[in-house]
Amino acid sequence: MFHSIITGTGCYIPTVIQKNIEFAEQVFYSMDQQPLTMRPQEVVENFKKITGIAERRYSTDELNTSDIGAIAAQEALTDSGVNPEEIDQLIVAHNFGNVTKHDSQTVTVPTIASLIKHQLGIRNPGCIAYDVLFGCPGWVLAIIQADAFFKAGLARKALIIGADTLSRVIDVYDRDSMIFSDGAGAAVLEYRETGELGSGLLTSSIQTHSSEDIDYIYMGQSFYPGTDSPTRYLKMNGHKVYEFALKYVPVAMKDCLDKSGVDIRQLKMVFIHQANEKMDESIIKRLYQLYGISTPPEHIMPMSIHWLGNSSVATVPSLYDLVRKEKVTHHQLIPGDVILFASVGAGMNVNAVCYRY
Repeated sequence: MFHSIITGTGCYIPTVIQKNIEFAEQVFYSMDQQPLTMRPQEVVENFKKITGIAERRYSTDELNTSDIGAIAAQEALTDSGVNPEEIDQLIVAHNFGNVTKHDSQTVTVPTIASLIKHQLGIRNPGCIAYDVLFGCPGWVLAIIQADAFFKAGLARKALIIGADTLSRVIDVYDRDSMIFSDGAGAAVLEYRETGELGSGLLTSSIQTHSSEDIDYIYMGQSFYPGTDSPTRYLKMNGHKVYEFALKYVPVAMKDCLDKSGVDIRQLKMVFIHQANEKMDESIIKRLYQLYGISTPPEHIMPMSIHWLGNSSVATVPSLYDLVRKEKVTHHQLIPGDVILFASVGAGMNVNAVCYRY
């Protein structure tokens, strides 16, 4: 039996560290352009209590989304030992393309995938490079897409990258801007014969909800009073996103796990999108409650949000790379372990992948 197997991973952790204290003098405004009554220091303290974020990473001015994506991709290729010229598909999940520092225009032509292919020096025209726009769950979707292409006989090796520089599309007057960060993660996926119970992708689950939840995450005007500019920034209704995630993500994860035939007690880890610590903890708790289990196992959910923030499509692959290479305390993978990848984001989109390590 053939399975899609991750044979190499890599990530790029930006070098600029932005600690919470650096927002302590920032005046924040509400959606109706009124200053928040709470002092900035209190806003920052409450923010950490809710999200778990103590610091986040920003790219240096000279590095763009395609640059950091290429760095993560090269690390994944080296880790896998795969000849880059043998890659059939180079898929990049992102949301804003290349955004030059202090410039509001996003650049997606050429595609970020084509730019990364160029930076990697891959000359094979049979390596098809394309982008995926699916909100924060984009990298997980790209894994699912590559698996489908493999099963259709159209490819056997894929390089899958998630990269974003969200620091360049945030409104500094919006307290939610403290959530977002920059980063890139990548994986090499190969279609190999593994035997009946071999490692690899087992099942997946995907949902798109686009009714009243369509604008829970959106591009909007600055909250700064009197702003009359065509520039739009990344915005979200945090409370609505929280409620949406708790309602739909555990269901998608359960659907994925059930289709795999794996008992939840065999689940080793869940690599979930790093957007809000309390939200992620509630999602995991609700997943186990769906199986009649009141308390999830200890260390079921590795976290990177405390020091990396929310880097969108880069969060899941970066976290997986860090755990796989034993750079996260209390977390270690061994062959045969069953894990879940799961994410939620703009669209509103939800997905999950069940994978045997």
